[in-house]
Amino acid sequence: MNVVLRPAAAADLAGVGELHYRSRASAYAGLLTPAALTFGSPEAMGEWWAERWKWERDTHRLTVATVGDTLAGFSYLGPAYSDDGDAEGCAELTAIHAAPEFVGSGVGRELMRDALPELARIADRAVLWVLQGNRRARDFYERGGWTSDDVARTETMGGEPVQLVRYSLILHKGGRERVTE
Repeated sequence: MNVVLRPAAAADLAGVGELHYRSRASAYAGLLTPAALTFGSPEAMGEWWAERWKWERDTHRLTVATVGDTLAGFSYLGPAYSDDGDAEGCAELTAIHAAPEFVGSGVGRELMRDALPELARIADRAVLWVLQGNRRARDFYERGGWTSDDVARTETMGGEPVQLVRYSLILHKGGRERVTE
């Protein structure tokens, strides 16, 4: 399988929203109620990404992964948000999502390999947040060298409170080599 990574363009945002909607529903099945999993719509998620990209495209990087003509995944990264206390001054991997049909295919691994050098250009340490019960995602990040730093927060997804845990990674210029899926 040939995965091609490229910077996202405005024309990709509706597809990123649709993929994010499907990826979230698949990854969080059994962790959230059906009502929370189907909150919003693929179109609304595309509009959300378009609005976010409008304001953050100068400070963040959205990368899409394609296999042939199919959008297979995306990553989003930039500086950590200032309300994250001790993560201020860090880079943040905000998202890696693979379309459900590409989970386990190496798309996520390629997106991570691509993201690490960019995160290292931003800071010497990166953070990410993951749903506490999302064991598959946590295992993915742990295999890549990320470690939970015992910081947690509660957010709302689809109107329901969820617990997130933070992972961090000390970066080296040029990124990290240890990335597995």
